Amino acid sequence: MKTKSFVKATIIKVFSSFIIVAFFSSCGKKEHKNESAFKTETLTRNKQQNDKEQIEASFFIATANVSNTIISKSQIAQKRSENLLELSKKIENQQNQLLQNVSEMANKKLIMITDINAIHKRDLYELVDSNDSVFSKTYLNSIAESLSEQIKLLEKISTETNDEKILKLVLEFLPEQYELLRETEKTKTEY
Repeated sequence: MKTKSFVKATIIKVFSSFIIVAFFSSCGKKEHKNESAFKTETLTRNKQQNDKEQIEASFFIATANVSNTIISKSQIAQKRSENLLELSKKIENQQNQLLQNVSEMANKKLIMITDINAIHKRDLYELVDSNDSVFSKTYLNSIAESLSEQIKLLEKISTETNDEKILKLVLEFLPEQYELLRETEKTKTEY
């Protein structure tokens, strides 16, 4: 009888130990799952924040590069064509305002704007090298293309960010870009 009760006691102890181990291991798994979910959520949030910052940095750099190119083209036009003087000054002034705003916003976000766009430099060389008979048409085509590129940048960033300052910038300058593009296209028909 002692043996039976000893065996029963041993079985109960083993079974109890098994239940306790199973309970604690399942609690650990739940805790581990919670930690894992937290880490995954944190990593996802960090990746989204980094993606957002990268998109905004790319926008600032590309917009500044296009603005610099448009300003340079307009300055060349002011020196070479009396007929394009008014339009080119208007475009230059608007682009200077846009460039100033973009540069200030980029500086506040600690983004360095660098001029790395060789395609735009090639456009400038083609404009400088064009002869007087085709200069106006070359300038207007080139400006229309650059303004279109800038419009696409502004439209794209408006769908990819929720930054209020960037959206305000888009609302301020996008209509002006469209107006300058229309004016440029209208002037092209005269040449």
